[in-house]
Amino acid sequence: MTARTRTGARRMLASSAAIFVAACAGVAQAASFTMYRDPNCGCCLGWADHVEKAGKHDVKAIDHPDMASVKAKNGVPGDLVSCHTAIVDGYVIEGHVPAADVERLLSERPAGVAGLAVAGMPMGSPGMENGPHRQPYKVIAFGPKGRSVWASHGGNAS
Repeated sequence: MTARTRTGARRMLASSAAIFVAACAGVAQAASFTMYRDPNCGCCLGWADHVEKAGKHDVKAIDHPDMASVKAKNGVPGDLVSCHTAIVDGYVIEGHVPAADVERLLSERPAGVAGLAVAGMPMGSPGMENGPHRQPYKVIAFGPKGRSVWASHGGNAS
């Protein structure tokens, strides 16, 4: 192989690698969000708006009359429940998890994590905004390997 052929082969390999990386990034951005919600809950739609405003995903909202069954079917621990449950690329996203934390999950894909949850409905979390009032809350990663704090979000004294 001549030097010119090797240089051409390297360029072709580098171009192929760049296309592959770009394609993978596109796949990550195309994750589908399916959110199950009680039809009488408005904050769920606020969370969906938060995710869509982040600019990478659309959220399909499905009104469901029995949210307890959705949570049980998807393995949401009882002490981590909130008002809505989303399925995102095979992960369970329970409650008012910020879009940036979901993006990190999709990017890192840690072993043993089935999903993320924000228990309850903390004031100031995505979809639960009410002026400047914010409660501190934690995003919990859960799955077969147990639980851990995925992210902490601070509150304010107001």
